[in-house]
Amino acid sequence: MSATPEPGRSVRGSSTGRPVMALLDLVGRRWSLRILWELHRAPHPPTFRELRTRCDDMSSSLLTRRLRELSETHLVERAESGYALTDPGERLLEHLRPLAAWADAWAAEFDIESRPPGT
Repeated sequence: MSATPEPGRSVRGSSTGRPVMALLDLVGRRWSLRILWELHRAPHPPTFRELRTRCDDMSSSLLTRRLRELSETHLVERAESGYALTDPGERLLEHLRPLAAWADAWAAEFDIESRPPGT
């Protein structure tokens, strides 16, 4: 199992330790971004079970591993009634909004909605 990405340490695809590379490694891990997005959208801190359901019933072991990584990197915390984004986690999602808008515009160039599924 690979170590949790941190600024200053080599990460997958980069030996520089640059913070942006550590961040991209972290959020590029399977389900990490989805977990952050679901926590951002949640009206209240979801429990482990609620979060797992919101993430299409991903495996509990993978959810546990990703929550540990996101907690170690100070993006997620255990709240009284579930899991929540920390202040840095909220700021990250705010910075990702323009990227999501760009991706929507980019997808429109491909006319994704008119294509049959799987093409």
